[in-house]
Amino acid sequence: MVKRSLGARALAFTTPVWVIGTYDESGRPNVMTASWAGICCSRPPSVAVSLRRATYTYGCLTARKAFTVGVPDSGHAAAADFFGIASGRDVDKLAAAGLTAVASEVVDAPYVAELPLVLECRLSHTVELGLHTLFVGEILDVKADEEVLGEDGLPVPERVRPFSYAPEARVYHALGERLGEAYRLGKDLAGRR
Repeated sequence: MVKRSLGARALAFTTPVWVIGTYDESGRPNVMTASWAGICCSRPPSVAVSLRRATYTYGCLTARKAFTVGVPDSGHAAAADFFGIASGRDVDKLAAAGLTAVASEVVDAPYVAELPLVLECRLSHTVELGLHTLFVGEILDVKADEEVLGEDGLPVPERVRPFSYAPEARVYHALGERLGEAYRLGKDLAGRR
């Protein structure tokens, strides 16, 4: 197949929709939606999120050295979109969305009670990249609603119902169909080597 060049762009499918929770300098809960993000290390368990210096959350995160990552379900897509549109400098986003801030007992940051999956993170690394700064947070605890857990005690994607963002198209997409089990789906191909 012939591929057509699209140039150097931030174009990959898919990016997560994560709600980053911080406190501002007065201790007021603040949230913003970020999609330049992902799991970046297994040991210690860590996530990375890239923020622009111009965001209110950037200053909050650098001051407190902690943040939470809330994984919204598709039922909270409008709230997550709003968290990315409005600035915490101007509005209490949680109050406007009718959602609840909960103080983490593990890190100096709040999380959104209504989101089914939350990662509580301590800032471990900061890397200046250009327009964005990459913040790496060590995950100190994960909290999940009971109803999204499977028999093994882990979150089930179909129950969490996360959604993703397509950057260049500027649209959200719900999680798709299950394709198979990791480390088993490709076993037949592994035998062909």
